[in-house]
Amino acid sequence: MVAIRDGNAQKLETELRRGVLVLAVLSQLRTAQYGYSLRQALAGRGMPIEEGTLYPLLRRLEDQGLLASDWRIEEGPPRRYYKLNAKGARLCDELAANWRGLVKAMDGLLAD
Repeated sequence: MVAIRDGNAQKLETELRRGVLVLAVLSQLRTAQYGYSLRQALAGRGMPIEEGTLYPLLRRLEDQGLLASDWRIEEGPPRRYYKLNAKGARLCDELAANWRGLVKAMDGLLAD
């Protein structure tokens, strides 16, 4: 069955995705990654994200004290690597627990 994709449905889908992007990004930063590798990891798990969304989000999370970053020169150009710090790891765990509760509640609501 093909879903009808009108403008309202697309806007609502965008809002749903926007609401989970922070958790998606935090979940992938338990190990250090640079922007492109993070985009690839997210896309590979079904959560594509545009550069214009990802990089401002990373800067905001760092400004909020949730990420640590450093510049590394390995192969190729210098890259800024991001990783959760202790505060970010705690927040990620809290958001993940909240997410699991929401999924359980929604599964019950949608089953009716």
